[in-house]
Amino acid sequence: MKKLILGMAIVASAFAFGQKKDANALNAQLQEANKVAMDAYNAKNYAAAAPKFIEVYDLLKSSGQDNKIYMYYAGLSHALANNTDQSIKIYTDLINSGFTGVETTYTAKEKKSGQVVNLDKATWELMKKNPDYSDFKTEQTKSIESDLYETLSSLLLNAKKPTEALTIIEKGLVKFPNNAKLKEAQTTAYLQSGNTDKFVSGLKEQLAKNPNDATNWYNLGVMQAKNPATVNDALEAFKKAIELKPDFSDAYQNLVYTTIGDDAKVVGEINALRKDKPDEASKLIDGRRERFGKALPYAEGWYKANPKSLDAVTALKEIYIVTKNMDKVKEMKAKEAELTAAGAK
Repeated sequence: MKKLILGMAIVASAFAFGQKKDANALNAQLQEANKVAMDAYNAKNYAAAAPKFIEVYDLLKSSGQDNKIYMYYAGLSHALANNTDQSIKIYTDLINSGFTGVETTYTAKEKKSGQVVNLDKATWELMKKNPDYSDFKTEQTKSIESDLYETLSSLLLNAKKPTEALTIIEKGLVKFPNNAKLKEAQTTAYLQSGNTDKFVSGLKEQLAKNPNDATNWYNLGVMQAKNPATVNDALEAFKKAIELKPDFSDAYQNLVYTTIGDDAKVVGEINALRKDKPDEASKLIDGRRERFGKALPYAEGWYKANPKSLDAVTALKEIYIVTKNMDKVKEMKAKEAELTAAGAK
């Protein structure tokens, strides 16, 4: 979400309303509302800023100036104030109206004072005939259209409205097909809507473009770990995430559990076989010990990345028990007691 730049004042208003009744009063209202809005925003009082920007917009519109940039400011302020519904409505209206944020500013220099003044287009054209002014210039602002799509997509996803988000994202991608933020939002929307196949495809597409994104490797691993046929792919994805981000605690954790597998199920099978089929039980025990041995370096990495995690300590303790490293078991039990006493989770 882009930061709001509020260095402007409504200096053109006095010219725009110069021929209207009560123009001075209306201009004074504009200046006051604009000042209150900017002051509130700069003070991070976004909830107060939003309605004042709307007031500025309404005052301008009443004079014939439909300047939607102030509705954009209002929508952004609502978003920053976590007034999600209001912000979504404003951003949706702006996109549907075709608003892009592109504005042309008109300036001229007053010869006597050397001051550059902002003018509305009609006044700027008239002033060209005035010998007291020179250096007539126009300047066009950059489009913020892509930001509108990005922000609205984010707002809809945060509001858990993936279907609506996908509609906006797909519309935005038609205009901005290479927009990385919209592509990322699309992947998230697929996940929220339960379309896991498209979610995984989106992750792979993003990783093809940016293979150094540790979070996307982690997310891909999470999805692949859900399918027994892609468990090995999940392990490689988690390893890639750690390679890119050595302190990625969650990736270590998932490596541990994915490597070990469904241990409760295995223990149940072992217990069921111990009496009547001890040889088969022994094979399962050996396989379990082998998996725990493979998980050990990942568990140690998890503990190193997050030494205050009770889950990491407990997992490491259990692995040391299975791999029969009793000195380490004693050490982890002490650490487990320490963390439990401190209220760690």
